[in-house]
Amino acid sequence: MLSRTADSLYWIARYMERAENLARILRVTDRLSLMPQGGESGGSEWHSTVVVSDCEEGFYRKYNDATPEHVISYLAFDPDNPSSIRRCIEAARHNARAVRTALTTEQWESLNATWLELALIQENRMRGSGLHRFLDWVRDRSLLFHGGTVATMLRRDSYHFMQLGTFMERGDNTARILDVKYHVLLPEHAEVGGGIDYYQWASILRAVSGYRSYHVLYKEGIRPWLIAEFLIMREQMPRSLISSTARIKDCLDNLGEEYGQRHECHRLAGQYYSQLRFGKVGDVFHQGLHEFLTRYIEQNNQLGVEISRSYLM
Repeated sequence: MLSRTADSLYWIARYMERAENLARILRVTDRLSLMPQGGESGGSEWHSTVVVSDCEEGFYRKYNDATPEHVISYLAFDPDNPSSIRRCIEAARHNARAVRTALTTEQWESLNATWLELALIQENRMRGSGLHRFLDWVRDRSLLFHGGTVATMLRRDSYHFMQLGTFMERGDNTARILDVKYHVLLPEHAEVGGGIDYYQWASILRAVSGYRSYHVLYKEGIRPWLIAEFLIMREQMPRSLISSTARIKDCLDNLGEEYGQRHECHRLAGQYYSQLRFGKVGDVFHQGLHEFLTRYIEQNNQLGVEISRSYLM
């Protein structure tokens, strides 16, 4: 396969996964914003969304403050933000046109329909239930596209590149969603483990579609260290960091076998998977949850650079 074709397939999957995860981040932020806030912490959840989305520099160049209206506009619709939901879907569709023959009919029709429907959505209706309907629509369209990928693509290099893009982006964004809790500080009058703290952690679980799954595996109720274990080290959870890292490793192993070569990205993927596979949640909190997640994101970015150098250039 030509490297430019592999690059397009990889980024189609990344852009669709990124659009879905931005919708998930905005949804959890909207939930958290409904909780009472005190003192200077009021409104911090919208600033935290800008930070964890890695859009802080561009956002504050355009806006002075992180109001709900500004954040939603910038992360969902802004054409000047290369990571906005609108730009992600447009970029995915642009890449899909370039490699149309490498996609199945179901994949193309799903992606093209998403792009056409997006053009009809009006930003000025993104308030209250209108915002929720839009974010649910983005999530559902992304899931439909990824479902079409799994259900219709041949298990060959094109499929592995798309799955690789999906799980590279998914791991990165799960870490960012979990990191929201670090940035959203409790009001001064609230206690750790109290009602507000409970609601914030529950919102994080709902953002990754893991609320019910968490209660299947854990009977102790909402506990921060158990949620961290669930979203970091439980491979049964399909959006956990270890699950994403395992799938990345599998995709790279499949590509290594298909092309008969292994590269630095294969070594890094195996190393990062082993760190999660044999790590303990106590070590995560000893190191600091925010510091652990920051390190994971940096390692994921480093792995992305090596994947690009080995296969996509």
